[in-house]
Amino acid sequence: MRSAAFDDMYNRHVAAIRHRPLFRNLLYATLFFSCIYLLNLTARSSGSTSSGSIEKFVIRPPQAWEETAAQVRRAFLHAYHGYERYAAPHDELLPLTDNMSDTFNGWGVTVFDSLDTMLIMDLKNEYARAVEIVKHIEFSLPDNPSDRREQGRYAPYFETVIRYLGGLLSAYALSKNQLFLDRADELAVKLDPVFNTTSGLASFGVNPTNQAISGPDIGILAEFASLQLEYIYLAKLTGKSEHFQRARTLAFESGDPNLTTFQAQTLSKVFGNADLRATGGMLPIKWNLTTGRTHNSLFSKIVDSRRSLTPGLAHVSVGAYADSAHEYLLKQYLMTAKTDRESLKMYLRTTTHIISNLLYLSPTRRLLYVTDEIIDPKSGKSSPSHVFEHLSCFLPGLLALGAHTLPLDDLESIGITLDDIDSSGMFGSARKNHETLKGYNLKKLHLWAAEGIAQTCYMTYADQPTGLGPDEMIFKAVKTKKTWDATVSQWRVSSNGLWMDAMESWKRSGSRGTPPGLENKKPVVHNKQTYSDLEEERDYELKRFAYLLRPETVESLYILWRVTGDIKWRERGWRIFAAIETHAKTSSGYASVRTVDLLPARLKDDQPSYFLAETLKYLYLLFIDEDPISLDKWVFNTEAHPLPIFEWTSRERELFGIP
Repeated sequence: MRSAAFDDMYNRHVAAIRHRPLFRNLLYATLFFSCIYLLNLTARSSGSTSSGSIEKFVIRPPQAWEETAAQVRRAFLHAYHGYERYAAPHDELLPLTDNMSDTFNGWGVTVFDSLDTMLIMDLKNEYARAVEIVKHIEFSLPDNPSDRREQGRYAPYFETVIRYLGGLLSAYALSKNQLFLDRADELAVKLDPVFNTTSGLASFGVNPTNQAISGPDIGILAEFASLQLEYIYLAKLTGKSEHFQRARTLAFESGDPNLTTFQAQTLSKVFGNADLRATGGMLPIKWNLTTGRTHNSLFSKIVDSRRSLTPGLAHVSVGAYADSAHEYLLKQYLMTAKTDRESLKMYLRTTTHIISNLLYLSPTRRLLYVTDEIIDPKSGKSSPSHVFEHLSCFLPGLLALGAHTLPLDDLESIGITLDDIDSSGMFGSARKNHETLKGYNLKKLHLWAAEGIAQTCYMTYADQPTGLGPDEMIFKAVKTKKTWDATVSQWRVSSNGLWMDAMESWKRSGSRGTPPGLENKKPVVHNKQTYSDLEEERDYELKRFAYLLRPETVESLYILWRVTGDIKWRERGWRIFAAIETHAKTSSGYASVRTVDLLPARLKDDQPSYFLAETLKYLYLLFIDEDPISLDKWVFNTEAHPLPIFEWTSRERELFGIP
């Protein structure tokens, strides 16, 4: 909510913006057109045949990449100026109708999400105007029970934390403007009633005006377990133990002497006390917010976008409902200067289960992809869906970050042993699987997985006539077959395409050639095939056809470029950016694409704030030569807001009860 005086002031400024000459934008478009045209002509030239050619990359001088970064900067300005003209200080721009939406509380989410991008891109004028909005926004929601339109208004906790709170904290870290820290502290206090559950885990939403909370008893992993980075950094800055306790709910022993014994028990090690035998130590999606335990044994008939879950089954995924919770395990360890060993051990168990059980190769193109699975704790049998989500394309970046920052090939050097992975069978197959993975150089294995999945993420873009990736696909499963292994004189039964089975075969053959799934791939684009023929050759069918301006693929391309220095990751990012410019740009901003497999592209009337917070930021950082956000000094929250790595002082350790 905003004051009337502020609205008048801002509207006068916006009126001036609306009538500025468009010559500069037309000039930029003219200069950029030839580059995009030639690139897309090359990329789509394979459209006359069923299969494209192997990618070729040109080594460009640093100046060329700096100009590419400048083009991304201009794209941000185009998107943000459109937001200012037609939507500010509301939440998001509707770029087809030049209107606004208030999807996320009506507090101007695009402004808060864009603050650090402006600082990184050195956009002083836009930043100064944004600061004025941040000053005047009121973190409140309607509380008028007599007005039906205002009943039941709640701030979704997860989105509010990662976008608003994360945006404020990152902007403070980059600018040291006290306004941002003060507003972050204020917001966290107003959101605090969301923790009024028996377990201390956050409910779905809260009305900061009347302190009412809303949400089902069964919580989603990503929604209640993606707050550690924001709250720990806020505690560091403010010295307030109450903020630290909110993050501590998930993974730390409670040391607050003011808590009763019951409260201390319900606030201690929710993850550490969970029964994770069936999932090999990986955190499942559904949790009971009353007991703080996994919801496996309480499943009723629940229907999600894939299938019905029957009683007693566990569901693990790196896509929707779970992604950021897994991401924060590694990043919490890194942000606290590698001192949070419990988070590190959970990350190692999680990635061990993912690599051992959730990575598959497609039958024809041998595309490496990650999927979700349903596990029956009684029988131990699992059922993969073979659904591959765009959201899962953050995983290559996470694995690459872990390979870059952790001594994965020498974990003993930091005191991590097999007993830390699982000493007493508490985590099911975790120990056995980790022993198998230790037969490889673990650092290389994680990086191979990262590169293989990232290539698949990119190929799902390159396969489409728009050059943009679909939101979800269903991959074909490899059929089970028996093969004779002459080396040991016995039959081997292959599974349905598990990557680690292929890796074991590759290892037995002497590890000759490229690891499975990392071979160079060719795009498979539209020709005159029927859809069934196209799906057969691609190895997947489209399930959700839209490109929602999502950042996960370019996020992984950026991290892989910084970790490996391989030019192909930059070039692939450039091709994605060119496709966005060609097919998603409107007169006032950028719009999601409804159908990536059709030309001309049909657009959807939305410009998500994460497009400015994440997609364009990652592309800009991918193209600039000197990265101001070093992976060794910063971690990104799940909305791409960078937070600095720090060390606890002795006073802070005592204050927060940190061993």
